[in-house]
Amino acid sequence: MDHNMVGWFEVPVTDMQRAKKFYDKVFDISISIHDLGGLKMGWFPMAPDKKGASGSLVQHEMYVPSDKAGALLYFSCADLAIELGRVEASGGLIIQPKKEIGGGHGFMALIKDSEGNRIALHSQR
Repeated sequence: MDHNMVGWFEVPVTDMQRAKKFYDKVFDISISIHDLGGLKMGWFPMAPDKKGASGSLVQHEMYVPSDKAGALLYFSCADLAIELGRVEASGGLIIQPKKEIGGGHGFMALIKDSEGNRIALHSQR
């Protein structure tokens, strides 16, 4: 295989401005919002020449946030303790504090975003 299996992801939101503020603060990024005829998308910054998938926040009646159902997205970090330290002040909740995965696979944490989605953070340190 000459490419990564995941090419794009979408995170459901109910309030685009609140979600943008949360992700911008936690990850120290700037999400760009686009209204595509009733479908609002908040595009994560993309680095086309780097590995990994990019994605978007999506606000539409067909997208429902969940902290229990659906896929679990892992957001890569240099040291997830940095992003984890911004979660609660940004309107999120820490579900699982930073813990070692084992076997040299790094560390992970689980959080709930401002919209009620369960997401994971991952880093090697």
